Amino acid sequence: MNWEIVIGLETHAQLSTASKMFSGASTAFGAPPNTQASAVDIALPGVLPVANRSAVERAIRFGLAIGGEKVINRRSVFARKNYFYPDLPKGYQISQYELPIVKGGEIRILTKSGEKVIRLTRAHLEEDTGKSLHEDFHGMSGIDLNRTGVPLLEIVSEPEMRSAEEAVAYAKTLHSLVRWIDICDGNMQEGSFRCDANVSVRRPGAPLGTRCEIKNLNSFRFIERAIEFEAKRQIEILENGGKIVQETRLYDPDKDETRPMRTKEEAHDYRYFPDPDLLPLEVSEEWLEGEREKLPELPQAKRDRFQREYGLSPYDANLLTETREKAEYFEATRKLLKGPSPKTVANWVNGELSALLNEHGVGFSQILIEQKAFANLLDRIHDGTISANAGKEVLHGMAGGEGTADEIIEKRGLKQISDAGEIEKIVDQVLAANAKQAEDYRAGKEKAFNSLVGQVMKATQGKANPAQVNEILKRKLAG
Repeated sequence: MNWEIVIGLETHAQLSTASKMFSGASTAFGAPPNTQASAVDIALPGVLPVANRSAVERAIRFGLAIGGEKVINRRSVFARKNYFYPDLPKGYQISQYELPIVKGGEIRILTKSGEKVIRLTRAHLEEDTGKSLHEDFHGMSGIDLNRTGVPLLEIVSEPEMRSAEEAVAYAKTLHSLVRWIDICDGNMQEGSFRCDANVSVRRPGAPLGTRCEIKNLNSFRFIERAIEFEAKRQIEILENGGKIVQETRLYDPDKDETRPMRTKEEAHDYRYFPDPDLLPLEVSEEWLEGEREKLPELPQAKRDRFQREYGLSPYDANLLTETREKAEYFEATRKLLKGPSPKTVANWVNGELSALLNEHGVGFSQILIEQKAFANLLDRIHDGTISANAGKEVLHGMAGGEGTADEIIEKRGLKQISDAGEIEKIVDQVLAANAKQAEDYRAGKEKAFNSLVGQVMKATQGKANPAQVNEILKRKLAG
């Protein structure tokens, strides 16, 4: 019998504020241990927390992006989540529970099976905890409290994903969105964006199974592999007559497996209650409107417009809107072009240029080739000055600082031969030297034609205009 995987993700996005959620301490990454933990962060006697307005603004912006003002609670409450752990010096974490700042909303994802809407349960503000360190302490553990109090937006999805592929698509779409609206830098290596995956399995149509939570997945690859392993583990247990224990697990990328961490707590175990030191959070219409004005055109709106205005496929539009910088680069280039179609630009931006940036370890936010220079290169391919293959060579030369497209074309002698008379002479020579292949083509063997094209391109050192070569060869062979 078949099994169905049921997945929900809880994502912690570190909000891009200069100071912490309830204190003025710095959130900068990489400081020496315990140099950025203030008296408020560790709740020394006599201190009082004050909510960071910038963090609240970012939470409002997120709510507007995933569902508009209807999902934003005008009144939300901070609560104390009580538990004991070495990296939690206060003995509680300030979070939101019954009244979060955002309730509802949705994320649209694109997978191989098509588009799917994943509903969100909530998004709430909270502070981060410290970090336990287990290396270089001679058998002991150390505690770094620098992250204590860092502002987080915890985004909780409904359990509506049915495969690791869907979970990764959701995580990538969410990652792109929080960066797009400038509320989180999305740096997964530094812990700015990390996911917990709730995974269970069931027979299709049956009630939800017992879930296990896999904590702190900080790469898309780990999300995929952890979910696939966990689903397989649970299925094997159930098929052998066992029962799933609800627990929190960790993913070990070296062994490619999940392992138990602790039994899974329920909400009542944390004894939530409203924080007596913090007033309820009130969001006015003016505040809401101010944040709405800060929002750029959102990814989904841009994807829809790219398809409508430029005739691009959902796949191309989705790739172009992976990041805001990439989408803006595409549009800026398109406006500067004289001839190439939007589809051609999309192919080059999503293909050769993206691959080149990956080689150099940079993104579209660090412009390696200015849009005007890139547009000039595409125009040279379109007007037949160079071939598409030569264009790739020129692109790499531009990235290496060799000059403009025109300068590199001239210096490397990459201009196409577009003189019909010159190409015709070479075609005649190739046909004369390859009479059997010409006869094979006339006899219906299509592969012979490709071989003849290759011979002409070789004779011209790849400089002949391919379209003209094809046209002249077909005419000659038909004569």
